[in-house]
Amino acid sequence: MSRGELADFLRRRREALRPAHMPAAAVHPPGPRARRTPGLRREEVAALAGVSTSYYERLEQARAPRPSPQVLTALGTALRLTATEREHLARLAGQIPPSTDADGAPVPADAHRLLRRLGPIPAYLVNDLEDIVAWNTAAAALITDFAQVPRHERNTLRLAARLGGTLCSAPVGAEGDFARQSAAHLRAAGARRPGDRALGELVDEYAAHDPDFLAEWRSHDVRPRPTVRKHLRHPDLGELELDRQTLLVPGTGLRLVLYTADPGSPSAAALARLDLPDTEP
Repeated sequence: MSRGELADFLRRRREALRPAHMPAAAVHPPGPRARRTPGLRREEVAALAGVSTSYYERLEQARAPRPSPQVLTALGTALRLTATEREHLARLAGQIPPSTDADGAPVPADAHRLLRRLGPIPAYLVNDLEDIVAWNTAAAALITDFAQVPRHERNTLRLAARLGGTLCSAPVGAEGDFARQSAAHLRAAGARRPGDRALGELVDEYAAHDPDFLAEWRSHDVRPRPTVRKHLRHPDLGELELDRQTLLVPGTGLRLVLYTADPGSPSAAALARLDLPDTEP
């Protein structure tokens, strides 16, 4: 059980709730003292979950014993958590054991075949730490020759820090989407692998580079964002507006990242002109 992470997650989710969005009976009526918390009060969450205020306070102070599955279910309902957030809560509370998947495990042959069959659609596979562990030739032609990148740097966040100023940017209105997506993925990964040193180093490194990422990391939001809109500047194809889509690969701890364009758009026509070999290696 990660008491500190659990306490932080509960507090952040409580503060994200607005009294106006809750049933009137669940929220204390305004009194002479102004509401100081940006969201619900601790006693309000405790009442909604059917636990004592003192117990809930100890949870947010990282002083309570491990909550039971029944209490976690009640807290998930009180805090209006999504299915993803409920799973994250259960992991932080030690109700789901840490992942035993090895980062160095070989990429399944089926996953390699999937990459090849995507043909002209740029795609790669990432693990829990956002390391790029496999890719197709279209991804290498669009982004960079991953084979020439040192293994330690073959990571989406490290590449964003290294190439972001010359390779890609966010369209107006989509600033910070990559930071939010990355922070959510890594927060969820942290619950699956508590105390992981490599994950902590990656978070510290990218937080120092991107203040948006640091803010999102502190918000403890683990809700997935499957699609991020990106502007890419390709030396041969020019400016491209693409969607960076992320999908889970069933049966593995890997995620598939694809770059696609709106059908019929100039960016789709440009992607079709990527210089690719006749067959994948």
